[in-house]
Amino acid sequence: MNICVFLSAADLDERYTRPAREFAELLGKVGLMKVVADGVREAGGRLLGVSVEFLAAKAREGADEMVIAGDLAERKALLLEKADAVVIMVGGTGTLDEATEILELKKHGHTDKPVVLLNTAGFYDGLKEQFRRMEDEGFLPLPLTELVFFAEEPVGALAYLEESQGTQ
Repeated sequence: MNICVFLSAADLDERYTRPAREFAELLGKVGLMKVVADGVREAGGRLLGVSVEFLAAKAREGADEMVIAGDLAERKALLLEKADAVVIMVGGTGTLDEATEILELKKHGHTDKPVVLLNTAGFYDGLKEQFRRMEDEGFLPLPLTELVFFAEEPVGALAYLEESQGTQ
């Protein structure tokens, strides 16, 4: 399964890096970008990077494959095209942009890929509450549970993905 992971590129506290590392290790058995990439590599997984021209100098060296997109929109499109599933970890505005784009595509039936929001240390509690309000007030044409799965721990995220792909 090709899993696209949207997350922060910033160096963050251990409460955020631990779950990212744990998720990467789980993927191998079946900034955070570096933590996940290192974990996937150490566990024997294949690493595909998709960067953008203005960040190409910071792109990870040694990936199995590195694609450089012309802009952020092309980068998102490439990431989603190559992925069987999406996991959203903690991040800033770029991560939120990526998350809302995949959910918008899913909402309108343009993808049926499973989407997991890894709610590390309650980071996305407010967003979860906002999504519930959108659902309650009729802003979502699908039940929230059909758009996104909220996982509190990496093992729950992977279990959901395996179940959705019928690999459990």
